[in-house]
Amino acid sequence: MDVLVTLETMFKEVKDTLSGGENIYIRGFGSFITKKRAAKIGRNIKKNIAVHIPEHYIPAFKPAKEFVAEVKKLKEVKPDEGPGDDV
Repeated sequence: MDVLVTLETMFKEVKDTLSGGENIYIRGFGSFITKKRAAKIGRNIKKNIAVHIPEHYIPAFKPAKEFVAEVKKLKEVKPDEGPGDDV
């Protein structure tokens, strides 16, 4: 139960911080950042009309180099055999 409360609190802080326009850097793990998306023209395919999509920000995660290196050390895992592979 304590872990659940801790994780919920952490994710709430991440959301609140990113919503406020700030980034979060966790050494050895990665960064939670906001990326700016430029304005563009999209298309409503049902009505076949052009739609203006305004500039906006999206949340993103960029893993730290140390984290990526640790993941790359893992050995490849064999995929589970599906039905009919027991011949």
